[in-house]
Amino acid sequence: MSIGGGELKAFMSAQNNAIVNAEQGDHDRCGWFHPAAAHRATAAPTSGTAWRLVLLGAPGVGKGTQADLLNQRLDACHLSTGDLFRAASKQKESDQSPAMRSAMEHMRRGELVPDSTVWEMVRERTNSIRCSSGFVLDGFPRTLGQAEALKQLMESEKIPLNAVVNYELPLANIVARLSGRRTCEKCKAVYHVTGNPPKIEGVCDRCAGKLFQREDDRPESITVRMAVYERSTAPLIEFYKALGVLVSIPAIGSPEDIYARTIETLKARA
Repeated sequence: MSIGGGELKAFMSAQNNAIVNAEQGDHDRCGWFHPAAAHRATAAPTSGTAWRLVLLGAPGVGKGTQADLLNQRLDACHLSTGDLFRAASKQKESDQSPAMRSAMEHMRRGELVPDSTVWEMVRERTNSIRCSSGFVLDGFPRTLGQAEALKQLMESEKIPLNAVVNYELPLANIVARLSGRRTCEKCKAVYHVTGNPPKIEGVCDRCAGKLFQREDDRPESITVRMAVYERSTAPLIEFYKALGVLVSIPAIGSPEDIYARTIETLKARA
């Protein structure tokens, strides 16, 4: 199945909006960054339903964009471990929690952050898990051990998990999306060579920064990343399927199409 220019343009535009929103600290991202924050713990959900969701999806499926849309429209706490790691890297060491400092030490050495450290970072933010407006958990769990730890925490807090949304996209579409992606080295705006090109080739429309292709966006790297992802995620998919909470959503079409498909599926389960 080929990927259309309109779909790519909508997809890349939504990616840019998600980045801007993250930098502005929209909704409850700040609460996710700071362990003690609990300002949303008693907030009433504006959508009428407190959705508690885990999102799964390979690189390039648009999972982050969907997480941002769900966060904005469901008024749920958006818990992104990727955002947390990026924020921690910009903080002074004195402002980091012990778990965050440990994670940064592993990352500086080029090591994977151990499950125990990632879990401690999540556990420090239990107030966001308790958020009465619900939550969208993006980037965690990544392993079976993390999934089991999250299940135990939610059971101890008597908090139900509504669904685990697994976004699916054929490999050819993922390669088309990622291999054409270009990122601004200054403001991190994202473009696509065919779907959403800059006005001047190689130059960012927003800040005139230089555009570059990430090493892991090259086709050969994408294939390797996908193989690694599938190996690590297969046990998670089976785990959540056995619990009866897994739903698969085709990540074809514009971000709005995918969002509508997600909400329709979730409401059908409610």
